[in-house]
Amino acid sequence: MTTKRYLDGIYFRVKRGKHWESICFSDLTDEEMDKVLEGHSVQWLKSTCKILGHTIRCIGDELKIVGGKEEERKKC
Repeated sequence: MTTKRYLDGIYFRVKRGKHWESICFSDLTDEEMDKVLEGHSVQWLKSTCKILGHTIRCIGDELKIVGGKEEERKKC
């Protein structure tokens, strides 16, 4: 399991093993992301994307991060 970073502030209740946990969207596995995004309206998905976009912008502003060369951007 990867480190929980609690970056985006969008929490979902997911069952991991025998327990339910509140997990930030960006800390979910790909499979969990697919599951929590399923069945939502276009408007809900747009709102979620906007929150994630604002969060990325804030992190970049705080850490003074600006996208680098194309090769560097492909690292993630």
